[in-house]
Amino acid sequence: MAINKNHEFEDLNSIKCAIVEKNASLERVAFLKELLELNKYQVVVVDSPAPKAPPVQAPKAEGDAPTPTPVPPVPEAPPTPTTFTVGVTDLTFNATNAIFGRQLKTDKGTIVTLGYWQGKEAVSNDEVPYFEQVK
Repeated sequence: MAINKNHEFEDLNSIKCAIVEKNASLERVAFLKELLELNKYQVVVVDSPAPKAPPVQAPKAEGDAPTPTPVPPVPEAPPTPTTFTVGVTDLTFNATNAIFGRQLKTDKGTIVTLGYWQGKEAVSNDEVPYFEQVK
């Protein structure tokens, strides 16, 4: 059981994993997988479950006769997943602690910054600490 929302665990492909990110796009999965494997983590990626849609009911007008229950349509083949869940097998991994604890490195050997992790920066620039940066 997770201590807080930032440190979740799940079984991904029957492997107990610390969740890195949920509902990640294919591009984001590629970025995270490359970065985490470079830092010696075993990465597990699975399709995110499709969101459950509530059943649609037609509004009833007053005085209308009850309508017969419609027959549900035949389910089609499930669509190709568009989001994924990324996890690592190291249960002590926490993305927040790894970023602010300066534990992750890029392929160039620089420390992974928050902006780089979020995809806001193309290059990880760790020369000025995040708390001293003026925007």
